[in-house]
Amino acid sequence: MNDMANDLDHDNPWLALRRLTPARIALGRSGTSLPTGAQLDFQFAHAQARDAVHLPFDHAGLSTQLAERGRASLLLHSAAEDRHSYLQRPDLGRKLNAASAQLLKAHAAAHPGGVDLAIVVADGLSALAVHRHTLPFLARLEEQIQAEGWSLSPVILVEQGRVAVADEIGELLGAKMTVILIGERPGLSSPDSLGLYFTYNPKVGLTDAYRNCISNVRLEGMSYGMAAHKLLYLMKEACRRQLSGVNLKDEAQVQTLESESDVHSNGNFLLGPPQA
Repeated sequence: MNDMANDLDHDNPWLALRRLTPARIALGRSGTSLPTGAQLDFQFAHAQARDAVHLPFDHAGLSTQLAERGRASLLLHSAAEDRHSYLQRPDLGRKLNAASAQLLKAHAAAHPGGVDLAIVVADGLSALAVHRHTLPFLARLEEQIQAEGWSLSPVILVEQGRVAVADEIGELLGAKMTVILIGERPGLSSPDSLGLYFTYNPKVGLTDAYRNCISNVRLEGMSYGMAAHKLLYLMKEACRRQLSGVNLKDEAQVQTLESESDVHSNGNFLLGPPQA
């Protein structure tokens, strides 16, 4: 039986591709159904995605870790009182509750003049993503922000927050730019994907057309360094052009050893070598 299975595996052209992707391909079949192993794997992935959606936001732990790195934080809450309201009423997650708005106004009054960048962290649809990736990503990003000399607000932590809540936060703080780190909707192979949404001149009422998104920030997706590089490019271009969103394209050049070699030798990888 094992020899027969090995022969079937050897003859299956999909197996080489399956080893390169977490996508569910070449699962096989048992009669008209999936094999038991593939079905159990699917159910396990689905359970992980559900758990990620309902995992409570450990804002206290994140705040403590930020303080250990010398970064102050401020805890706010959206108008969605609990997870049930958050999932049923997306509009409530896009704005602060009255107490949080008042707290932020008091902070802004005590620190007049605004800031260049407000960094917001919200649980979104996967607190797991925020727990895993916020600190290592911020470590890479803030290295580059310091080099630019931009002023920062405290890291704003938002419970039950959605992307647009950063617009209200940025407006109340008088921030030139905001970036919100938020847990993305879990997939069956990515329950911990972190999304970054950047807005120049944030204010209440903006649509997604005014934002730039960098998605799938995680160890198996876009690396922290790559995401920080792309975000810094967008922020620098936004300051230069005074806009963000659909009119601001991500044209950041990311060199690798191979691409650098190709550029120097060919000038363009789509073209042949230069003529002598």
